[in-house]
Amino acid sequence: MLSGDSILQKLARFPRVPLAEYPTPLEHLPHLSYQLKREVFIKRDDYLGPGLGGNKTRKLEYLLAEARQRAPQRGMRKVVTFGGLQSNHARITAAAARKLGLEPHLFYFETRPKQFTGNLSLNQLMGAHMYFISLGAGADGSLTVEATNRLVRLLAWLRLGRHYFIPAGGYSWRGCLGYVRAAIEIESQARAVGLGNAHLVLAAGTGGTLAGLLAGLTLMDSSLSLLGIDVGKLWKGFPASLARLTGEICGQLGAKRVFEPGEIPLLEAIYAAPKYGVPSPGCRDAIRRLARTEGILLDPVYTGKAFAGLFDLVEKGRLGSDEPIIFLHTGGLPALFAFESRDFLP
Repeated sequence: MLSGDSILQKLARFPRVPLAEYPTPLEHLPHLSYQLKREVFIKRDDYLGPGLGGNKTRKLEYLLAEARQRAPQRGMRKVVTFGGLQSNHARITAAAARKLGLEPHLFYFETRPKQFTGNLSLNQLMGAHMYFISLGAGADGSLTVEATNRLVRLLAWLRLGRHYFIPAGGYSWRGCLGYVRAAIEIESQARAVGLGNAHLVLAAGTGGTLAGLLAGLTLMDSSLSLLGIDVGKLWKGFPASLARLTGEICGQLGAKRVFEPGEIPLLEAIYAAPKYGVPSPGCRDAIRRLARTEGILLDPVYTGKAFAGLFDLVEKGRLGSDEPIIFLHTGGLPALFAFESRDFLP
């Protein structure tokens, strides 16, 4: 077991460029707590960072620090990443790269839309270079996340030459250090308000946020109960990939720890329908309910599906009986504007 301070000392060995103010708020949701008959809180990582922000900011602080170090040495001002059409990660990468004087290049393995909406329109505003290649390139359950990243890295090299490559969602041990740091922050906030036994629930897309939190909470021997809700069923062998990544994060911090796929707190596929990027009826209901109960907006790709899963799990008694709940709001609000408003009305 390590203290939060000792983990922060280990994290200080890795270059980091601050892109936001910390800590983000941990807010009580009084009306929803009354409805669910248990205390519910929301961790506002949707407040983080540039370009309308979101959770990927924490990962980019470590990844772009390395990119900025390499740029003058190796002529790699180009920063490359990829994602779905409404990728929050791609949009925040574009904003953070511009902030640091780097050049964002974003790959999408789908047909170029006739009209840019939501995150795509913001990318265009920031002058990001966007490439649309109808290849599929994984993210459909046929490839592991690692294989998909290798494939895209090769394609980007062939297209652009030298560049700094950021995996989808910042999925790497270095990027996930941002959520080891967040685990310390959440643990401290939770204990300050008596939430040491809370369920900590979040959306899982590429899973790096989940892996970083799991590594941090495990190293601290935290009593918080972590749960990731899969929003897309995107990857082959997803729990095994997350187990390897979580072990690698711990190893980089000097703590040898092996994780088995069965130890990964992930509800895979259950709430992912109909597919990634397409909101389910439950997702739409969750977005309306939180907006009308607490005035908080969720997005239709990640947090809406995860909150729908949370509601269902509470209703079925699968999140205990009266333990408090903390929901990690990872952002993504620009995606709301890629859908018609009537999609979220009764």
